[in-house]
Amino acid sequence: MVYVVDDDHDVRTSLHFLLETEGFEVRTFRNGAALLGSSARNSADCLVIDYKMAELDGLELSIRLRRLEVSTPIILITGYPDERIAAKAGSIGVRQVLLKPNLENKLTECVRQAIDSTIPS
Repeated sequence: MVYVVDDDHDVRTSLHFLLETEGFEVRTFRNGAALLGSSARNSADCLVIDYKMAELDGLELSIRLRRLEVSTPIILITGYPDERIAAKAGSIGVRQVLLKPNLENKLTECVRQAIDSTIPS
């Protein structure tokens, strides 16, 4: 199961469709608070989180998830290429930072790798 967190309805819908088309089960959340408030926050195999969200950005959401001991791989997506974002994301255990637009192939590849890395051998 892949969870997508993005406050933009169109992006959320597009990512849901893309990942579902690639064979993933997908659940979407309209913002970080919705994910944090969900009892299923520990049930995902991979989290795809947008960086730029109104109330709680993707980095802060990732920090809060780690504090709650959610160890699920996180892929952060952003339209803002900034080395500081990538460095901070790496320091809190975000697996990958991907740039919008044109995420299609790279995102599905990263999600597959993230899920495969958590499956015991």
